Amino acid sequence: MEFLVDMVTTVPNGTSDDEVAEMRKREAARSAELAAQGSLLRLWRPPLAPGEWRTWGLFRADDADQLEMVLASMPLRAWRHDAVTPLSPHPNDPGQPAR
Repeated sequence: MEFLVDMVTTVPNGTSDDEVAEMRKREAARSAELAAQGSLLRLWRPPLAPGEWRTWGLFRADDADQLEMVLASMPLRAWRHDAVTPLSPHPNDPGQPAR
């Protein structure tokens, strides 16, 4: 299954710039691992309001429970709220092979 995940990150007050930089570094490394495993397919940056930290991600998992394990393994999850939308194939999807 594929899932669209709207990830909104809120850095806790009092967090130093160095802590944010370290968290971003750990998140990038974990994202690369998830991409190599086939769990993370794409990331997008939607239009942002000033000061907003938000990402849209396309993930692949067997089910919602497996997706939750993937999302929980990402370091930024400690500061993030995720809204998950399960996706199902569309019969007119031009990216799918003809049936």
